[in-house]
Order: sequence, then C-alpha cells, then structure tokens
Amino acid sequence: MSLISNIWNHPKTSASGLLLAILTIGGVLSQNGIGLGKAGSGTVVTLISAVATALLGLLARDPAAAPSSTGSVAKLGAWALIALLIPLPYMSGCSGTTVAQDIVNWTPALQSAVTTVDTTAALLAPVDAPLFAAATAGFDAASKLLANQARAYLANPSAGLLAEIQAQIVTFQQQVNAALLSVARITNPASQKHALSAIQATATIVSAIFSLVQSISGKAALAQMAAHSTIKLASAEPLLDSALASQMIADHYREPVAVASAEVAQAEQWQKLAGF
Repeated sequence: MSLISNIWNHPKTSASGLLLAILTIGGVLSQNGIGLGKAGSGTVVTLISAVATALLGLLARDPAAAPSSTGSVAKLGAWALIALLIPLPYMSGCSGTTVAQDIVNWTPALQSAVTTVDTTAALLAPVDAPLFAAATAGFDAASKLLANQARAYLANPSAGLLAEIQAQIVTFQQQVNAALLSVARITNPASQKHALSAIQATATIVSAIFSLVQSISGKAALAQMAAHSTIKLASAEPLLDSALASQMIADHYREPVAVASAEVAQAEQWQKLAGF
C-alpha cells in the first residue's frame, strides 16, 4: 500500500519518474539500433520519446500545481532538463548530411580558435613556448582536413567518407587531449593558465563535433573509434572550462546557457559510456 500511497501523494514526481524511465529505455533502444518500426521520418521509439519529453516539460512548467517546496520544483526542473537531453546524441534524428553540414557550420569558429592557438606561443614565457608549440602543432592540419572531409561528404555522401570523418575526429580529439595534458605540465602559473585558456575553444568545438559524429555512428564504428582513443576524456576533463564550453554551445545553437550546459554534460557522459 505504501507504493500506491506514495504515487497518490506525489503524482507529479511519480509521473516524472515514469517519463524519465521511458526516455532512458528509449535512449538505450535507439543506441542499439532498435526502433520498433517507422513513424513518419523517424521511428516508433523516437516518437514515444518525443511525446514523453513534451509531457515532462509540461509537468515541469505547470503553473497550476502548488509546489511542495522550492527545492522540489528546482529538482523537477533539473530532471526535466536532463530528460530533454537523454535522447542526445542517439535519438536526435541526425543524418550524415546534417552532421556534415553542422561540421561545416562550426568551421569558421574552429579556424578562429586554431588561429588563437597559433598566436599564443609568442605570449608565453620563452621556456614554455616550445612545449606549447609542439603540443598544438597538429591543430591546423587536423581542422582543415576535418572541414574538407565534411564538405566532401556533403558533395557525395558515402560510407567511406563517413569512416574518414570518424577516424579524423578521433585523431583530432586525441591531439587536443594530449595538448591539454602536455601544457598542464608547464610550471609557470601565468604561462600555464594562458596556454590552457588558448586551447579551450578548440577543445569545445572538437568535443561538439565528436558528439555529432558519435550520434550517427553504429556500434561497430563506435567500438573502432573507442579503440583508437588512448587518451580518455576523463583524463582531460579536469582541465576543461565547462563555463566557456556552455557559452560557446549556447551561442552557436542560439539556446539558453543552462540548456547548453546540460547538453555539454550529457554529451560528455555519452562519450564516456561509449569508451572515449
């Protein structure tokens, strides 16, 4: 009876829990390629998940319900936000073409970030400049190759070109992670801070693109990508500026920073779960 009583006394919380469970299961099914049939341009699983997300959003913003406490409302809103992001990246409905276009859309910002990296060595202490330059030497070539691959895919989508993009984004992320770990060893506090700051924008964009590519990659491809990710995200994560990442994502997709922040956290979680 206590279970029934709890549901009766806390209907919104119980309903939210049920919707979260639906979204979580939907995410797992989609991740494993199980769609339960077609529904328009998507699948039954994505349709059910979308409806659950909408209902959860309505629950979180229901002005007629009297909240039991400010903390309860805040927690419900936070869980609703997380639930909105659970389908990402596996249930966003992305295709190879939309991901390639998004990579192209990120290219100007990525090139600007890399340019900032290129000019940073001159601002560091003389003893630290060579280490920074060596750690970031591959950024230019990696960014140009990734952009060219995305444009090539848009011109002629193929499994071969997608495989090239998958391999390149892993390589680029590994370069960024290695650079972060390398410059973290700089002992001059001012130089270290400046060096880490210079890499942040590139790291954010590469991570965003990585999540996009991850969203359209099958299990076999993800396993292969993870096998080549020797420097795991968890190693570099403490060196990343989450506030800057959230602001950049918010600006790029024209969304609230709070939503972008949750998206960044969710994307990082999916990467870790996939072995990156």
